[in-house]
Amino acid sequence: MKRIPPSTELTKIAEALRADTQTTDLTGELIRIGAKKIIQELLEKEAEEFLGRGYYERRDETMHGYRNGYKTRHLDSAEGRLMVDVPQVRGADEPYSSVLWAHLKKRTEVLENLVVEMYVRGLSTRDIEDALTDLTDGESSLLSRSSVSRITEVLWEEYEAFCERDLSGFEVVYLFADAVYESLRKQAGAKEGVLVTWGICADGAKVLIHMTTGSKESYDAWLEHFRSLVKRGLKVPLTVTSDGAPGLIKAIEVMWPQAERIRCWVHKMKNLLEKLPDDAKGLVKPYLEAIRDAADYGMGKIVANQVIELFKRDYPSFVKCLVEDLEASLAHLKLPAAHRKNIRTTNLCERSFVEERRRSKVIPRFRGEKECLKLVFATLWRASERWNRVRFTEHERKALDRYIEQRENERKKEVKVPATVA
Repeated sequence: MKRIPPSTELTKIAEALRADTQTTDLTGELIRIGAKKIIQELLEKEAEEFLGRGYYERRDETMHGYRNGYKTRHLDSAEGRLMVDVPQVRGADEPYSSVLWAHLKKRTEVLENLVVEMYVRGLSTRDIEDALTDLTDGESSLLSRSSVSRITEVLWEEYEAFCERDLSGFEVVYLFADAVYESLRKQAGAKEGVLVTWGICADGAKVLIHMTTGSKESYDAWLEHFRSLVKRGLKVPLTVTSDGAPGLIKAIEVMWPQAERIRCWVHKMKNLLEKLPDDAKGLVKPYLEAIRDAADYGMGKIVANQVIELFKRDYPSFVKCLVEDLEASLAHLKLPAAHRKNIRTTNLCERSFVEERRRSKVIPRFRGEKECLKLVFATLWRASERWNRVRFTEHERKALDRYIEQRENERKKEVKVPATVA
């Protein structure tokens, strides 16, 4: 146990500071010490009242419990983090817990949570400092910008834990992959790619799976991203939906050759319409929607061939784009009709990307990769918690079982019988 209470020590430190003419921020330091001293005295007084005696007083036979040192805890203030020694009591008739500390800490946690949510919702550290100043009628901010930056570091800790979590418990049926790009100050004129995967599980839940950076959507960057999923226990998905980025497609086919690859129809439609003159886009789009919304895979193929024949003379570039990766564009039609709208696009995360970009507008360029990742992660994670579930009824499950059985039969037929050696 300390020989003198921490509040007494703080008084001595304050007196020494006042005599020190070399201290550059004397006012700020005295404010910090003064705040600590007040809190410390209140905590010590609370312990004294609980025990029924002062710091130096001996207990009599009717008194139970004794002081048992201190535990150092922290509070955050406008002047920075305050380290406080909370008195500990042992041997009392009932457990001792400081009501004052619980109240102070609760207020601190509420403020920290508020700061984090304000940051995630697009306020800069300066905006948050100004907002907290308004709460005090302009006298001073409850937290400085440096304190806000430090508090938001919890987002980085959350991201690191997210990247290391075990994925074996997720029975992902449909997997999705896409990327968003952000500007970094250290790479003026260039953008950092944030690679994102999410999935729909067998229970219908939509989950954010993983998020990493890549300077561009290269094969190596995506392959490393997917390897992390497998290493942490993710089982082979039934399908993988993506855009047409060559590196991404190659990485999917290398990592999960047995999965059905699905081409995102939002990206595909955009690419196709860009191949047409403006006056033809309204005419041709319904034909593309007829392919996308066909009753099944067989009908989709028939409609696609009809569209190819209809427009190959007038719009050869359009037809060439349609033929490219056509199997992946029709693959969603092999799956339960109730699921097709959910799995034929990467639109789920695209909408989250729009929300993330809206919030990052206040930061023309992130200072670095870490700042970029923690904000993008925080935005997407909070968006994912609001994602609606997908219906998995007995009818959809039976349809999936038939699809899986059909795929297995097709694979068996593809196995070549070795030629007989003469």
